Amino acid sequence: MPSREPIAKSLLLFALAAVAEIGGAWLVWQGVREHRGWIWAGAGVIALGVYGFVANLQPDARFGRILAAC
Repeated sequence: MPSREPIAKSLLLFALAAVAEIGGAWLVWQGVREHRGWIWAGAGVIALGVYGFVANLQPDARFGRILAAC
């Protein structure tokens, strides 16, 4: 029986990447467009940077295509 560990890892990293990407964009929007300040925008930039690193931790080379499809 195949191990479920790689699947669980991929799903966890996928969820983390999605939260970092969407949350980062939202934080930048709030900071700039809603005038909440540069701290919000800076936090968004950091979250988007985290997204870039998390996406590279995926064991499946097709992760970029999968995330783009969503």
